Formats: sequence, structure tokens, C-alpha cells
Amino acid sequence: MHRNTLSAVAAAAILLAGSAPAVAATPQDSFFGGRLPLSAPPVTSTVAPGVTLTTMSLGAKDDGDYWTVHVYLPGTPDGPLNTAGTALGAREIADRVAGVAREKGFEPRIEEVTAPAYADRPAGTLGWTVRVGRYATSAEASAALSKLRAAGFAGGTRYTAQDGTDPGAPQKVHVLRVDFREFGGTVGTDFGATLNGTEKLTDLAAAAGAVAGINAQWFYNSAPGGMYVKDGKLIGSATQGRGGIKITKGGRSVDVDAYTAHVTLRAGRENVEIDGVNRVPGEIYNCGGVGGDQPTEKPQHDLKCTDDSELVLFTPEWGTPPSGAGAEAVLDARGTVTAVNTSRGAAVPAGGSTIQAIGDSAAWLLEHAKAGERLRVGERVEDSRGRRVALTKDTTILQVGPTLVRDGRVSVNAAADGLVREGTDQTFTYNWTLRANPRSMIGMDDRGRLMLVVVDGRQDGYSEGLGIAQTAELMKLLGAREAMNLDGGGSSVMVTSGTGIVNRPSDATGQRSLGNVFLVRP
Repeated sequence: MHRNTLSAVAAAAILLAGSAPAVAATPQDSFFGGRLPLSAPPVTSTVAPGVTLTTMSLGAKDDGDYWTVHVYLPGTPDGPLNTAGTALGAREIADRVAGVAREKGFEPRIEEVTAPAYADRPAGTLGWTVRVGRYATSAEASAALSKLRAAGFAGGTRYTAQDGTDPGAPQKVHVLRVDFREFGGTVGTDFGATLNGTEKLTDLAAAAGAVAGINAQWFYNSAPGGMYVKDGKLIGSATQGRGGIKITKGGRSVDVDAYTAHVTLRAGRENVEIDGVNRVPGEIYNCGGVGGDQPTEKPQHDLKCTDDSELVLFTPEWGTPPSGAGAEAVLDARGTVTAVNTSRGAAVPAGGSTIQAIGDSAAWLLEHAKAGERLRVGERVEDSRGRRVALTKDTTILQVGPTLVRDGRVSVNAAADGLVREGTDQTFTYNWTLRANPRSMIGMDDRGRLMLVVVDGRQDGYSEGLGIAQTAELMKLLGAREAMNLDGGGSSVMVTSGTGIVNRPSDATGQRSLGNVFLVRP
């Protein structure tokens, strides 16, 4: 497809006022080629002294963009076609499906899907897809899909500009920069009345008197997912070894790294590991847990692992703990056991905690937790080099990911962050990692300015979104020295005190309620 692009020099001239110069192309800059395809001059406004908002339009819709029918493939070569559910698969499976489609009068295309190189995974073929037709509108593609389903196939519709392969596809990019040489406030995280619940960004920003904000962490069962350290306190379970961002000095220092956390419980001479902090026992979203989780203890984004024997710590931030079978110990602020219960659901005392147990762990807790005795909870957070991270009152850590830019270089740990599925079905990897989606990001540029960025997506002809590798490259071109991907999709939202919602959230119902957010506070 042919698009108008601006050279790196021209882009630098009109990009962000006072921004870093355009980055020369390197082998990692393989998508945009070291330049942003600006279709109009960026528009910059001042949100508050030292806080600017820039909106950029990239690329443009052209005649090469079209709707098509995407035929789902069975998981095995001889699997049924009418209940197939994978978006791509092995070539032999694609050949079989395409052959049957031809026999039934359709004209299928077999297309190879390749994944780019990541920091921990080489480039290569991810799988093969089968598609039928080229249509000008979504309605035409949906009509064709109905015919395909009537013929015994399963599938969906796709817009090709959202395949994540077109550097000239239309994009709307919104960039907040916080220059702490002029801005005297802070940037940090917040959530609603309790950690177990969701709130809209506009409501949280208004309640805090924030000048701007953006969505932050993923959330599952109405609670944030992944390590969450707020004001030096660990209040969210770690996805062991996954990327995260550490913020200190009120946002003036940002570090992207991979983190682990180990929480232990000592009762007398016995010392055991606590499986989680502030989450439903037995349910480990994004996996990456400890102690026999199934089907894996490695990170797997958006996958729920399970464990039928767990100890989970609840703090007052959570709200009302879940109830159910098992056991629990109620601890006061000194760690003294005030009650031992044979079921779960007691309220967390002010300044104290509860420890819930299920399965075999319940029997252990009932044996070792005695009313009037003290239990000791210890915790250790480590970075990727195994160094202990000091959890001062000035420390915030959010495990989100994947990492995008580190030390000024594109660095996406796709495998370690669980973006590449274990097993043969790579549908999630294809849809979430490679294909274009709305994205939200946080980072810091080489002038020490904190960056909050949203790219709209899933809106054909307006803004298609980006794949993860392209998101990393965008952040580098925007001058990021460090950058981390945040929750995206329908959760991507940015607000300012003057304009309200800045971007166009992709859900038809508008902005989502969120588990937690980043706020720029005066």
C-alpha cells in the first residue's frame, strides 16, 4: 500500500514541542522504518504548567484496506470444521480447510502469518490462515460469513488494516508529557474505594482533582491483576518474572524491569510461602504463580491457572474478602491471631490482615495458627538480577507489560511475559500480540519527562491500533528511554481536566470501569 510519510527530519520539526529528535532507522525499527507517517501536523495544547497533550494523526485509509471473512481452523488435521475455533494453524490444516471450501464453491486464500523478532524470541512463521473474499463494508463481509457458516464452516470478519502489518494504516496517537522542571505535582496510581471493584477514570480523576489520567493495570474479577505495590505496600500478587514499571519520586524516576515477589508466613518454626495477595484463592490470572499451579507456573497473559491448595493474604485495601470453604486466620496490626475459622470470609481488621486457605493448605493453617499467638508475614520483591527492591513509601510498582523500551532500545520480552501461548494454538498470540489493537503506554523520555500515551484502535478508517512490536517502536520514536505497555483494548482511555475523555474508547458503550489508573495530580 502506498502512503505519504514524513522523513525523520521533517517529523522532528513538527512533532512534539521540545521533543527528542527523530530516531534513525535501526534493524529494530522495521515497521515504521525510523519515521512516523504523519498525515497532518500534530496539535499540542497545555493541560497544566509543565503538562502538554499532543494528538497526532498517522497514515490514512486507502483502497488496499478491505473487509474479509476469516475461516476458523480446527485444532487437529481431521477436526470438525463447523465448531473450529482457532484463528490460525499448521499449513496442513489450512490446506485441508481451504480444499473443502473450494469444493463448496468458495475461493479461499491461504495466508502465512509471521511474527517479528522479539528480545527473547526470533522472527518466524506463527501459523497459516484461510480467508475468503474482499468487501468494502463490514455488512458485506457479515453477509458472506453467514453463507460460509451455512456451508458448515466457523469464522468471523476481519478488517485487513487491523492485521498489524500496514505501517501506513490510520492511527490516532495521544501523548501526555509531564515535564517536572515546570510541573510541581506527582504522577502515581489510584483505585476506587476498594481494590476489589472498578471505577471509571473520569470519576477517579475528578475525585482526586487530577489534571490528567490514563488507564493502568489489567483487571480480573473486578480486581487488578499482577504485582501492585502502592506507597511501598505490596497489595497485589506477582506474576513471577513478568515485566513491570517502578515509579519513585512522584513520577520523576521511572524504571522498567522484570519483577518477582515472594511472601512467606512463619508460624513457630514452620515457614511456608503464601501463594497470593488480594486475589480469589485458587484462581491465578495470567498464571506465573508458585506452588503447583496448573497448567503452568510460567506467565501466560489472559489465561487463568488454578491451584486447589493455596494460602492467600488479604489486606484492608481489598475490601470484603471472598467467602467459602476452607480456613482462615484473622490477624491484628501486630500479626497476632485474633480468630481461627473453619470457613472463609471474615472482615479484615483495620491495619491487620486475614490469611485464607483452601485444600491441603487449610489443614496446615488450622494446625499452625493459634489464637493469641503471632504469625509473621515476610515479603521480598526482586528485580531481574535478583536484587532486592526497597519498598519505601515513595515506591510504586505495577506489573503490566510487556516491556517496550529499555535503555533507549526496543525490548519486548514476548515469551517471558507470556504473550506467546504454550502449546500449538497460537490464536491468542496472533490476536493480542500481532494484530492491531488499542494500546496504552507509560514511559520516560531522555529529558526526564514522563509520558502517558494512548493509540486508538478497532475503528476502521479512523484508527486501527497497533501490534505490540509496533507499539514499542512508536514509543521509541516518541523519544522514550523506558516504556511499558499498559492494559489496552476497550480499557484504553485518557482524560484531562479541561476536555474530559481525550481519545475514542473502542467499546460501543464508551469508557470502561477500571481496576486502577495513573493520575497526574497537581
